[in-house]
Order: sequence, then C-alpha cells, then structure tokens
Amino acid sequence: MTGSDTPSAPDLAAALRPRLPSPQQELADERFARHGVRLLLKRDDLIHPDLIGNKWRKLAPNLAAAAGCAVVTFGGAYSNHLRATAAAGRLLGLPTIGVVRGQELADRPLNPSLARCAADGMRLHFVDRSTYRHKTDPDTLARVLREAGASDAYVVPEGGSNAEAVRGCRALGAELRGHADVVALPCGTGGTLAGLAAGLAPGQRALGVPVLKGGFLADDIRSLQHAAFGGPRGDWTLDDRFHFGGYARVSPELDAFADDFEERHGVPVERLYVAKSLYGLVTLAGEGAFPRGTTVAAVVTGRPFP
Repeated sequence: MTGSDTPSAPDLAAALRPRLPSPQQELADERFARHGVRLLLKRDDLIHPDLIGNKWRKLAPNLAAAAGCAVVTFGGAYSNHLRATAAAGRLLGLPTIGVVRGQELADRPLNPSLARCAADGMRLHFVDRSTYRHKTDPDTLARVLREAGASDAYVVPEGGSNAEAVRGCRALGAELRGHADVVALPCGTGGTLAGLAAGLAPGQRALGVPVLKGGFLADDIRSLQHAAFGGPRGDWTLDDRFHFGGYARVSPELDAFADDFEERHGVPVERLYVAKSLYGLVTLAGEGAFPRGTTVAAVVTGRPFP
C-alpha cells in the first residue's frame, strides 16, 4: 500500500466501520445499589470485532499517521495491542511487524495470541528481555528496527500510547459527558486514561485501576497529556490496589469474581484488565468511596480471547 492508498483519519472509519459511539448498558447490581450507586458499562468491547475497545481509539489515529509505511510495534506474548495491530494490518493491507518480548519464545510453538498475529500477516521479531526494557533508548530502538528490517517503518509504542493515541481517546470522554460522575477503567500504559480525562466535562472524574504494580503510571500519564495537549487535562486519579500481583497475574479470587460477574450480568469479563477494574469498583463501593446518588461508568476495554 502506498501513501496515497492509505485511508485518512475520516476514511478509516469508513474502511473499518466501527460502532461509535459505543453503547452504554446499565446494570442492576445490589453491591452498588445498596450504597445508592448506579453502575453503567461503557461497552467499548463492542466497537469492532478485531480492533476491540480502546485499541480502536488508540490505533486509528496512528494508522492514519503511518501514511502507507509498514507499522512496527511492541508487546509481550499475550499482547492485545499486537493482535489489534495485526488485525488492522490485515484489514487495511498494511504491513505490520511485532517486536515481542522474550527471545526464548522464538524457539517455541506460537501461543494462540501470537499465532493469531502471524495468521493476520504480522511478522514477529523476538528480542531478549534486557533489550526490550531499553526499547525506548534511541540507539537500542534503531538497532532493533534495523535487525527487524523495519528501519523505515512507522513506530507505535508498546500499548499504542503516544500523543496521537491520547488525542484519539479524548472522544471516549466526550461520549460519556453527562452520563456519569465517575468513569473508571483499567490502565496498562495510561494512554486511554490520559485522553479520556481530557474529554470529560468539568465535574466528572476519571478513575484508573493500574494492572501493573510499581506506582509509576501517574508520571507517564502526565507526560502523555503534556505531549498530546501541552499540559494537564481533566480530573483523574489512580487506585493501585487491584493489580493482583502485576501484569498477566490472575488469582483464584479474581477468577471467581469474574465468573460471578459473568453469571450475574451475562457480560464476558476479560481477566487481565477488565476484571481488575470491576473488582476495584465493587471494593470501592463497599468502602463507601462513592457518595449516594453517584453514577459510575466502567469502561469495558476488551473481551476474553477465544
């Protein structure tokens, strides 16, 4: 695909036909109702069958900016972001390259997530974990791109979070204006929260539930907002208590919670991100963190991988 063939930002919607705005679903859940709290789900998992949830919002502006170049991006062995990028490449006829954390994975059969990436045409390049940790260092990045045969590619960072993505996620906040007092979502790299908070109306608050431990995310969100908007935007906070040990960690307690939520409401619950956010909201409601009369919207950022 040449630069002239690449869809512009408006044309991407015509080419990929996302369901926007994503639907909202009110749930009757006594764990909230007994505290006078109303619970909504913002079903971003229904935006697109392949570019699910916040992946559409973050990738669409980057795909437009790629202007026909191959797209290279980064992720772990079970990265939702890699799968979404690979799917977008297939749908748009755009070459994609995935730099995968873990050189040892190169000698093993592909897991279902990476196999899906490969089936969608993504070329996988495995790097050792030390190199991956330093992937944002200019010299390391240049070497990785050179070794992957991607020196001229358009680079999308891990998780898709950059200034373009943050500006794209601002629409999520705009769609929720007037519908909720608190908007909660799980956070990996912080890009969705950075954009969401910017799109909310005065008086609304964004609440992020980090799925990684470490307490570093606030600085990253501030940096992303500065890159996207020139400074801080919106009212947002983080609650770091619900990572369950870190990224990709799922305890029996969290699994049981997600199973119960699915049975109560008939909504599929993705474990690595969405379950942690919902668990956090149930806990906070029980702690009395939300005044009576509060409407809380939980953003469903993804769905379970089949």
